Amino acid sequence: MIPSPAIYKSLLYSLTPVLGAALFLLQANASTARPSEKIEKHFAVKGRPSVLIQNVADGRIEVKSSKNPEVVVSASQTSSKISLDMEQAEDRIEVTANVLDPSAPTSDLTANIVLTVPEETELQIKTQSGLIYVEQVLGDMTLTTVNGDVHLKEVSGYVIVHTVGGSLICTQCSGKLDFNSVSGGAQIFQPSLRSVNLTTMTGNILFDGDFIRTGIYTMKSGRGMVEVRFAGTDSFDLNAQTPLGTVDNRAEAFLKPDSHGVRHAAVKMAHGLFGSVGSGLAKVELSSFSGTIRILKRD
Repeated sequence: MIPSPAIYKSLLYSLTPVLGAALFLLQANASTARPSEKIEKHFAVKGRPSVLIQNVADGRIEVKSSKNPEVVVSASQTSSKISLDMEQAEDRIEVTANVLDPSAPTSDLTANIVLTVPEETELQIKTQSGLIYVEQVLGDMTLTTVNGDVHLKEVSGYVIVHTVGGSLICTQCSGKLDFNSVSGGAQIFQPSLRSVNLTTMTGNILFDGDFIRTGIYTMKSGRGMVEVRFAGTDSFDLNAQTPLGTVDNRAEAFLKPDSHGVRHAAVKMAHGLFGSVGSGLAKVELSSFSGTIRILKRD
């Protein structure tokens, strides 16, 4: 049975308010949408460039390397409340994201920056929050963030990381590493680091890798856990102390008295663990004021 024209007319009148409301919502959403503004610039360089990034806004900063003698900056921002300034002085490239309206909502204050740099590049990055990710860059770098995490993969050089609440994950890193945080933790996997200094007040520390025979490794946490996983072929002297925490020694079969005959003076009323693994060539110092220190051999 085919509906009469009167029924079609009645149905159209009943749907008109609904269609009008839907059209109004679509128009409202279109007017309030914040299309992301994208910027890309290329800077030719001749030698070993130095790249500085100052990001006062929120957002992710990603740095990867290439074989090309240029620095490519690709950025996206959510609104006109942020200005993105770039400057080049020979082999120095500086990128600054400034907040123009501090009263703007957080959703309007995001700038994501992606850098492609030559393999040998020095970096200085400062940001409030958002992930800092650096991969396959060979050069000294200083990375500073308030609440953002830092992820490093296959980087080499003298690496300095400072955070307030952000944590560090460093995979297959080489060279020297200095990490300092208030509440962030640090995880080091498969390193080739000859110098390590990890310090946090409340975060946890995990070192899972080999110790270079001439290396010096210091790991300190105020209230967090400090855990070291070593290989059976490693060679290092161990000095581990905690005044109020505990020592979890799971390496009794490998740890023997100090091979160099050095006497370690433990802090009064502290739990301590001293000895050597192998010939005791590297130096490993672990401490936690009230947390747990754990040492074990990797499977």
